[in-house]
Amino acid sequence: QNVLQMTAINSNYTDPNNLKFEEIKILGALQEITAVTVSQNNVVESSLLNITYYPSEKVAHITGLQLELGKSYTVKWTQQLSVNERFNCYPSPDPTKEKCEQLGCVWEQVTSNSDIPPCYYSSDNAYSVDKVEYTSSGFTANLTLNNAKTTANENFTTPISTLRLEVKYHLNHMLQFKIYDYQNARYEVPVPLNLPSSATSTDKERLYEVSVQKKPFGIQVRRKSTRTLIWDSQLPTFTFSDMFIQISTRLASQYIYGFGETEHTMFRRNMSWHTWGMFTRDQPPTYKLNSYGYQPFYMALEEDGNAHGVLLLNSNAMDVTFQPTPALTYRTTGGILDFYMVLGPTPELVVQEYTALIGRPVMPPYWSLGFQLCRYGYRNDLEISQLVEGMKAAGIPYDVQYADIDHMERQLDFTIGTHFAGLPALINRIKEEGMRFIIILDPAISANETNYPTYSRGVQDDVFIKWPNTNDIIYSKVWPFLPNVQVNESLPEQTQIQIYGAHAAFPDFFRNSTVGWWKREILEFYNNPTNASRSIKFDGLWIDMNEPAAFLNGAIDGCRNDLLNMPPYIPYLGYRSDGLTVKTLCMEGQQYLPDGTPVRHYDVHSLYGWSQTKPTLE
Repeated sequence: QNVLQMTAINSNYTDPNNLKFEEIKILGALQEITAVTVSQNNVVESSLLNITYYPSEKVAHITGLQLELGKSYTVKWTQQLSVNERFNCYPSPDPTKEKCEQLGCVWEQVTSNSDIPPCYYSSDNAYSVDKVEYTSSGFTANLTLNNAKTTANENFTTPISTLRLEVKYHLNHMLQFKIYDYQNARYEVPVPLNLPSSATSTDKERLYEVSVQKKPFGIQVRRKSTRTLIWDSQLPTFTFSDMFIQISTRLASQYIYGFGETEHTMFRRNMSWHTWGMFTRDQPPTYKLNSYGYQPFYMALEEDGNAHGVLLLNSNAMDVTFQPTPALTYRTTGGILDFYMVLGPTPELVVQEYTALIGRPVMPPYWSLGFQLCRYGYRNDLEISQLVEGMKAAGIPYDVQYADIDHMERQLDFTIGTHFAGLPALINRIKEEGMRFIIILDPAISANETNYPTYSRGVQDDVFIKWPNTNDIIYSKVWPFLPNVQVNESLPEQTQIQIYGAHAAFPDFFRNSTVGWWKREILEFYNNPTNASRSIKFDGLWIDMNEPAAFLNGAIDGCRNDLLNMPPYIPYLGYRSDGLTVKTLCMEGQQYLPDGTPVRHYDVHSLYGWSQTKPTLE
C-alpha cells in the first residue's frame, strides 16, 4: 500500500535521449500525500519533489522526479489528513479527548493554532442513498442511516433513520436540493420564494450538472462549461436529527462573499478557520453587530472568475464555519436543509438571480438618499428645532431629521411626551421647507398602563405572543419603565430593570389579527382623528429592537422549556453558554402563521424583524 514498484525487466537498451519519468499522478488518494521517497536498490535517493494534492478530485500530483528508463525504482508515499482537511467533530465549547473519543472521533491537538479543531472525523458519514428516481426536471432519493456508524451523532440527539432528498432543476441557471424527514412534518421557512410553477430548464441549456454519491451520501454540483466542482458534500459531517442538522461542502475556491448583515465577510486565499453565528439578537460589543435579520447566502468566485451563489433557506439558530480546505460547514438547530444555487456566471448575474428568487429590494424614495441626522437623547422638541435652524445657519446639507424614543411618553409607542408637545407642529413646519421626518417604533408594548389603547386593543385582537397551550401572554422587560415611579438611577442597570421595568408584551406579526392591529395603530397615530393638531405626519418609520430585543433573558418569571432554550447544540453566538434567550424572548413562545399554523418562536425567532417589516411597509 502507498507503494509504486517500477521494475525494468529488460535493461539492455540504452536510451540515447536520456528520457525520464518526471511526474506521477495518483488517483483516488483519499488523504493528502505529505511525503514521497524514491529508492533504487534499497538506497533512498535525494531529490527535490513537489507534491500537490487536489482534495475535491482526490488526486495527488508529484513532480520533480528523475526516473530513468531502463532502471528499477521504488516510489513510496505517506498519506496524512491535512489539518486543513479536519472537520470539527465536537463544535460545542470545551472539547476534551474523552468527549471526542466517545463520539468515535480522533483527538489530536495542534498547539500552534487553537483554531484547528482538536477533535475531528476519521470516517465517512452514516447515510447511504437508495431508490433514486430520475425525471426530466430532477430526481428524488431516500437517504438511509447506517445505525452501526451513528456514534458521532448521539451527542446531538438521535439521527433520523430515513430522509428524502429532492433535487429540482428549476431554471437553466438555478437548482434546488432539499433534505427533509418525509415521514414526519417539520417546520419549514414560511417565506415565499419566486419559483417557476414548473421547471423550465433543459438538459442542453443547463449551466450545471448534479450527481449523487450513494455510499456514503454526498451531492456534487459541477459547472458544465468548465467542469468546476462548485459543491461537494461527500464529507463525514452530514447528520440530521430533530434539533441538530449538519452538512459540509468543499468550495470551488477561497473567494467567498456573504453571510451577514453589515460588515461581513470576504474570505480569500489562506482562509483560516472562522465561524459566524446567525440568530437575531443583541451581540456583545466584540461582535460589532445588532442583527435584526440574516440571510444565509454566499457568493463564491471560482478560480477562473465565474461566480455562483448559494442560499440555505433555514431560519433556525445556526452557525457556519469556514476552513482553509477550502470548505464550509452549516450547523442548524432545526428545520430542514433547503438549498438554492444560482450559477451566474458573473457576480452581477448572481445578484440578479438571487434577488429574482427572494424578491428585489424596495426602491427607496429619492429623498431618503439625502443627508440624515439622528441621535438618541434629544431632551425636547425645542432642541430638535434649534438643531434644524443651526444646520441651516451653518449651511450644512440636510434632508431628513429623526426622533428616537425620546419623543414618546415614557417610551410608549404611539404617544407624544410632554416635552415634545410641539413635535407635530415642528414636523409640519420642516416638511413645508422640503425636509422629511422619521420617527421610531419599537415592537414591545407595555402592559402596566391604566389607559393605553394600543395595549388594550392588542389584547382584544389577540395579537401578543403567548405561552404554548394557554391564553397567557409572555411578558418580558424592555421599554418602558413603570408609570408613576421615581427611578433610582444610582442602582446598577440590571437592578433598575428588575425593579422598575414594566411588563412588556410582544406582538406576533405573523398573525393576520396583528397585521390589522398594527396598521390601524400606525394610521391613527398619523391621522389622530380625535385631535388633528396632535397628528404626526411622519415620512418614514424606523422599526427598532425587533430581534426581538429584551432587557432580560427570556420572560419575567423565567422560561419553561429547558430543551428549546438550551438545545443540545448552541450555535457560535455571543454569550453562548447562556443559551438562546440572551436579551430576547423564551423560545417556546407560541406564534401563528397567517393560515393559522402554529409555530414556535424557536423556529421563527430570526424572522421577527422580517414579519414586522412587511405590514409596516404596507
